[in-house]
Amino acid sequence: MIIVLKTGAREADIAAVEAKVTELGYQPHTIRGEVRTVVAAVGDESTHSSLEPLTHLPMVDRVLPIQKKYKLISRETHPEPAVVKVGDLTVGNGQFHVIAGPCSVETEEQTLATARAVRRAGATMLRGGAFKPRTSPYSFQGLGEKGLEILAMAKAETGLPIVTEVVREADLELMCRTVDVLQIGARNALNYCLLEAVADTGKPILLKRGPAATVQEWLLAAEYIVKRGNRNVMLCERGIRTFETATRNTLDLSAVAVAKLECRLPVIVDPSHGAGRWDLIIPLSKAAVAVGADGLVVEVHPQPEMALSDGDQQLEPELFARLMEEIGPFVQAAGRTLAAPPPAPAAV
Repeated sequence: MIIVLKTGAREADIAAVEAKVTELGYQPHTIRGEVRTVVAAVGDESTHSSLEPLTHLPMVDRVLPIQKKYKLISRETHPEPAVVKVGDLTVGNGQFHVIAGPCSVETEEQTLATARAVRRAGATMLRGGAFKPRTSPYSFQGLGEKGLEILAMAKAETGLPIVTEVVREADLELMCRTVDVLQIGARNALNYCLLEAVADTGKPILLKRGPAATVQEWLLAAEYIVKRGNRNVMLCERGIRTFETATRNTLDLSAVAVAKLECRLPVIVDPSHGAGRWDLIIPLSKAAVAVGADGLVVEVHPQPEMALSDGDQQLEPELFARLMEEIGPFVQAAGRTLAAPPPAPAAV
């Protein structure tokens, strides 16, 4: 941290600031300029008190951080990219992953048909909501435990790892028996108690950005997880709320570029929630590849017009196969390779 003193600070003022910095456990290094004097405080903020309250001292103008608050995931302190393992798959090592599946697990037939179709087209993981937090209490809330059982059946047949959302801590024990990647949805993106509980499972985590979260808040949410010792975190940009009404949200691809520069974690893009429209998913997916994303999460349904949730933003299997074909050249141009699905289990 840098403590900037007010113009005209006297030697006694400087000495008082140095003493307070030392008292708080830091080493003061004073730099006297022609106009202003600053005191650089050297020390680890994670084990010492914050210096920001020093702004209350009458001789202090402001206190400025010189390091990122998200120290564990920052490229400033860890320049090498993180690699997240999901079973035999690795994310963040130059392979581009596509996670696909229905918004909600509705029936066994619907989920299995979708799982087979997305695997055939090249998806590497299966997404599907068993527990669904909905804006209206009267909307479909998911099948719960039955939904997890259906997802387990899909995994047993296709071999695709399962990605599904955690809504509450009480469900974690049940979910961890089936789920390979625990998703923190946009509504819980800043639910720090839930973030810590999910981190403690040791499972890989897909952390969505909140609809009104800044990039710094998004990255600090990831820091909560990594600070608990779980480094298997993937960020997910899914659009933010703006004044625009042409799309459900505004897919903030600039945030993807910033996150890739600022932190070492893989970044996944969700164009389905970002647009809320099926007809924009393919072009937005291409843009996500171009801006540096490590993968996509795309909603797919065999009959979107019959979907119990978010039918407007789900692709039919044929369109998903087209998406996989059309992003190929973009992935190659970005210097990456499309990841292959894991081997399907042997038929019994």
